[in-house]
Amino acid sequence: QVQLVESGGGLVQPGGSLRLSCAASGITFSSYVMGWFRQAPGKERELVAAISRSSGDLYYADSVKCRFTISRDNAKNTVNLQMNPLNPEDTAVYYCAAKWTYEDYVVTGGMDYWGKGTLVTVSS
Repeated sequence: QVQLVESGGGLVQPGGSLRLSCAASGITFSSYVMGWFRQAPGKERELVAAISRSSGDLYYADSVKCRFTISRDNAKNTVNLQMNPLNPEDTAVYYCAAKWTYEDYVVTGGMDYWGKGTLVTVSS
């Protein structure tokens, strides 16, 4: 059974930071592109960041470039999203997702598995 379990969400003030983590099980983690998506109230889900199998290829949405950093540890089956600085527009439920790929580059859609999400609220 495949599980993607997110953690690290919470309430933070504007300008603050959070580190999200996603623990994967039931998959050969190193064969999957991993991504972080988010969905704000009343908006569609969007891709925030993605990382290729070997971490050699990265994708960031324009809205988070230079503020968020995605990383993975294939030995621990985890993917992280460091977010700093945060602003109120980053408030959303953040989802971890996985997609099997044959080649070692980022894909930005068609994910195979999803976590249940973790809420990030940026407010003073």
